[in-house]
Amino acid sequence: MGRPKVAILSRPGIARAAIEILDDDGVDEFTLGRVAGALGVKTSSLYNHIQSKEDLVDMIREIVTAPIETPDFSTTAWNEAMRQWAHSYRAAFAQHPNTIGLLATRPIRTPAFLRSYETIIDGLTQAGWDVHDCLPMITAIESFVLGSALDMVAPDVMIDLGDLHDEVPLLSEATRPVDRSRADVAFEVGLDAMISGFSVDRGCPRK
Repeated sequence: MGRPKVAILSRPGIARAAIEILDDDGVDEFTLGRVAGALGVKTSSLYNHIQSKEDLVDMIREIVTAPIETPDFSTTAWNEAMRQWAHSYRAAFAQHPNTIGLLATRPIRTPAFLRSYETIIDGLTQAGWDVHDCLPMITAIESFVLGSALDMVAPDVMIDLGDLHDEVPLLSEATRPVDRSRADVAFEVGLDAMISGFSVDRGCPRK
């Protein structure tokens, strides 16, 4: 007689099950009971591997943010490094947009992500930024990136003029389709404006 089938739990496995629930059903359905059910175990079994729901959230962040590449400031100008980081950040969260509301409102404790912040701040200070200005800039870019990640999964047509084309001719022209997606165009325009604005406002060299 074969051994009975028993769910084998692990911290990464629990986190991946939670991410799947978030991806499919949103943050309102993210409960430990729902995660346990998806894994075929009782909720109490999860506590052999996680300390709390907050611990699970930290693991979710670790998995979702793992693809984000930390820029190499030793070979790349600070503005281009931050642009590369923003692109990588956006791509990672665009894969799991339902995690944004969950993660954006909770403290960041993930060691790998904290080390990434340290590397970025080191690169910015080496480029001439005051250390106290670095985190506000990082946070501003993150806020913009997360909004843009949500925009990536929104319909490409977000302004429906209906029968009002003749009343709003400029808006009608502005909303004509372009070769690139609306979200990508808006992201590039906004990111360029932010990076350029930081250079001017803070008197930091552009390169």
